[in-house]
Amino acid sequence: MAVAARTGRSSPCVFCALVAGEGPAAVVLNDDGFLGFLDRRPLFVGHTLLVPKVHHETLTDLPPDLVGPLFARARLLAGVMETELGSEGSFVAINNRVSQSVAHLHVHVVPRTKGDGLRGFFWPRTTYADDEEMAAIATRIRAALEREPADG
Repeated sequence: MAVAARTGRSSPCVFCALVAGEGPAAVVLNDDGFLGFLDRRPLFVGHTLLVPKVHHETLTDLPPDLVGPLFARARLLAGVMETELGSEGSFVAINNRVSQSVAHLHVHVVPRTKGDGLRGFFWPRTTYADDEEMAAIATRIRAALEREPADG
C-alpha cells in the first residue's frame, strides 16, 4: 500500500492514488501542486474536483501558503466553466469532514445555468431567534478570529 504509507493513513486515499497515477481519471488540470479531474458522479457535466497533490484532509489542514494557489486554480476552473462549457456561472464548494466523501481536501467546481434544478444549498436553512442571538454569535466569531494568528 504505497499510497497509505505516503499519506500516513491506515487505508489508501483514492485521491492520493489518482495523484500518483494509480487510477483512472479524466484529468483537466495537472501542475506541480494540484490535480483537477472530472467527478465520476457529477452534479452536471463538467463537475470538476480540484485537490492538492500532497494529502491534506481539510481546508484547515492546508498550509497557508497553498490556500492562495488552490483558490487561484478554482477561480480558473470556474471561468472555464463559462467560457468553454457555456454555463452561466458556477458553484464552488468544499466540505470539511461532514459530507466529505473522500478524506482528502477537494474543491467542487460545478457549472451552473439558471433553471438547472440545483436549489441553492443542499441543506435546510435556519434563522436566528432574534437580532440579539445573531449579534452574540457574531461577537463570538470575531473574538475567536482575533485570537487566531494572521496568515499573511
